[in-house]
Amino acid sequence: MAEQVRFGVVGLGAMGAGHCHYLRNLVPETELTAVCDTEVDRAQAMGEQYGVPFFTEPEAMFASGLIDAVLIATPHYFHAPLAIMAFQHGLHVLTEKPLCVTVSDADRMLAAARQSGKKFGIMYQMRTRPENRAARRLIEQGAIGEVRRTLLITAWYRTQAYYDSGGWRATWAGEGGGVLINQAPHYLDLFQWLGGLPARVFAQIRTRLHDIEVEDEAFALLEYPNGAHGYLYATTNEVPDENAIEICGDRGKLCLYNGKLEFWQFEHSIREFTFQSEEMWGSIHAERIEVPLETPPEGALRDHPAIIQNFARSILYDEALIAPGEEGLAVVELINALILSGKRGVPVSIPVDRAAYDALIAELKAQSRPKTRVREQHQTDPHLVR
Repeated sequence: MAEQVRFGVVGLGAMGAGHCHYLRNLVPETELTAVCDTEVDRAQAMGEQYGVPFFTEPEAMFASGLIDAVLIATPHYFHAPLAIMAFQHGLHVLTEKPLCVTVSDADRMLAAARQSGKKFGIMYQMRTRPENRAARRLIEQGAIGEVRRTLLITAWYRTQAYYDSGGWRATWAGEGGGVLINQAPHYLDLFQWLGGLPARVFAQIRTRLHDIEVEDEAFALLEYPNGAHGYLYATTNEVPDENAIEICGDRGKLCLYNGKLEFWQFEHSIREFTFQSEEMWGSIHAERIEVPLETPPEGALRDHPAIIQNFARSILYDEALIAPGEEGLAVVELINALILSGKRGVPVSIPVDRAAYDALIAELKAQSRPKTRVREQHQTDPHLVR
């Protein structure tokens, strides 16, 4: 069996350029063998930089025989048609987040993946971090018991220049949403990975600060299948950046706050103690437990390169995927539910009504207008691992 997976990257903006670097320089199981972008100059420059053939038509690259797998780093609306096309050409697919814009497109992507029998992954690199993996182990071990309450705060800051850096950014026609579909997906993924997917949401979304047509702020009440409740808040209007997740259960509570994990184990089940205790002022002792974190081996990759390496090793050696493509559907369900609720002003159930969301996004795209102020920039986020 081959020792390297031949990758092609489609979409050579900031993220795509970063992925070309990872594939060529950081991940030993991968070989960058082709690049593609609809902008000829960008495609040619990247091809020349890495000494690989460049394409301006994705299907030509998919049919070239030069690649075994494709990494999709285009604007969101292109994720679904490109992934489906790649599967039809017998290629493995790793896509940037989010999986796609609509749940109906997600359904089509997953059907194409199943039919092809090829590997399908999504770039949820936050799952590779030790504190998040430890939190997931606690959940899987049943350490917190039945979930009683959840909380997510994912607060970021973006300048107007960021939104002006591309004509597609922060438009319904070009991106399909704002903070919920761009900045929030990583923590929406962790949130549902740990606490599960709500059964119903009641959301508000609004453009609070920026000169954009999509939301830069969203907040919602969440209701879970077992009756538990939660609260979610996402924004690009706040400094310093803050990301907090709380999952409160019947037997324990975990908190992830800006990359640090805290866990409390309860001496008794809340439900049982509440009715069994005969003490008027009885209380339950909660012990703070230090959760051991895995120490990655020296030289181990993290974040984006770790997801790419895991995906390549899944192809080569059938290693279990850290972020399977089918698990990306949950975040799209949540994003679509929040936007549908926010726009219609009513609670929305999950799974989302596919026809209802398709109708909404068609309305929003029809109202979308080309930007009058665009200053193109293609800088990779300096906070990414290089």
